Amino acid sequence: MASNKALVPEAKEALERFKMEAASEVGVNLKQGYNGDITARQAGSVGGQMVKKMIESYENSLKTK
Repeated sequence: MASNKALVPEAKEALERFKMEAASEVGVNLKQGYNGDITARQAGSVGGQMVKKMIESYENSLKTK
């Protein structure tokens, strides 16, 4: 069963900021708290942008090693 708990609870605020940043980059207006009123397409674009940025960050870290 899937869990929505953060592995590192101290990172919750940083992850929330990251999500808001990704949402603004793809033009989705998120509000603090529940965002059940956005479409699946909008939610997917936010998640996709987050994954894209995480992969880009990891690739950049590999380049600097």
